[in-house]
Amino acid sequence: MRTDFDRELEERLVRYAAIDTQSDEETGTKPSTAIQLDLQRLLLAELTEIGASDVRITDYGAVLATIPATVEGAPTIGFLAHVDTAPQFNATGVKPVVHRNYNGGAISFANAPALTLWPEVSPHLGEKTGHNIITASGTTLLGADDKAGVAVIMSAARHLLANPGIAHGRIRIAFTPDEEIGHGVDERLPADLGADFAYTFDGAAVGEVEYESFSADGATVTIKGVSIHPGTAKDKLVNALHLGAKIIQTLPQVTMTPETTEGRDGFLHVYEMKGTSAEVVLKFILRDFERDGLEAKGDLLRQVCATVQATEPRAEISCEIRPQYRNMRYWLEKDMGPVDLAHAACRDLGIEPVSVPIRGGTDGSRLTEMGVPCPNLFTGMQEIHGPLEWISVQDMAVATRLCLKLAERAARP
Repeated sequence: MRTDFDRELEERLVRYAAIDTQSDEETGTKPSTAIQLDLQRLLLAELTEIGASDVRITDYGAVLATIPATVEGAPTIGFLAHVDTAPQFNATGVKPVVHRNYNGGAISFANAPALTLWPEVSPHLGEKTGHNIITASGTTLLGADDKAGVAVIMSAARHLLANPGIAHGRIRIAFTPDEEIGHGVDERLPADLGADFAYTFDGAAVGEVEYESFSADGATVTIKGVSIHPGTAKDKLVNALHLGAKIIQTLPQVTMTPETTEGRDGFLHVYEMKGTSAEVVLKFILRDFERDGLEAKGDLLRQVCATVQATEPRAEISCEIRPQYRNMRYWLEKDMGPVDLAHAACRDLGIEPVSVPIRGGTDGSRLTEMGVPCPNLFTGMQEIHGPLEWISVQDMAVATRLCLKLAERAARP
């Protein structure tokens, strides 16, 4: 029985990462970008080739498949990963590089000579001497978030289908688009998935079993000024850019921002400013582990907008806040069965599980809220959403063995 997954995982991640799948919150389509379907169609073909059943792409862009049960009476378990990469950094033209038998020192990048990755920058790297480390070439992110999860689930699926003597219940696989922009879980997905409980493979360090995430809202502030030729603007021009800057400057700068918070602190983050002196749009994300903390951050943003509006009644300032996802702990703490199962599977592999709050969210946050309990599990990915992103092939192999162990444990009486 083949249990050494290193080569397969390396080949899969290199193949998947080279395909541009960046999502885009501006399009309003499902999926948000057609390029995500390039990878989805490849996965459709690969799942069919390895013998999965019920393989299809939904009209909202998710790939679904089934690994039929080899024992009766076991619950249906779901395994999920997302195919899109983050829009915050360049993801076009990814050139994965494999650094074999990592020596513990600095890693350089062929396309960015000034860029260096070393353990002082990324402490987990110092623990990976002898591992095969995959990075991009320096000008893009890698996309291990979450193509590592895709590679892990695909490798586990191939192994289960090639070894029908392994006892497991019905397994449902889902590869979703648009997770990075908060649209990974279409309202139809829970029913289409048809799982009693599920796991996303979208976590970082080996051992992480996450059942608590941020609660999240998104906010759009629109500022309409008064436009006029600057040569005749005296006492007439109302510059929307100035008002946008004033809103940002009035919000907390030394607290409550991503760069000043950690642990269980939430934040209010402006991540985009677009426009002209006539009209500006500011985009924010609001994050907190508790509902009241999230609500307070929304109230603060509204108050700042109202205060700036009061200084210039000729402008029009609107603040729209919309829900994104909620802390999955609210539901999982009522039934910790899937979490306990993951903890036990880790210990079967000699790994002590670590459960810390995610300073972010996953498709599992929405799925759990929608009735499918879905903790998040590690893949090994590190320094995501930027050019220093890296992952250990050996860590991915541990995640693959965890996936298999979960399938086996879930089928036990």
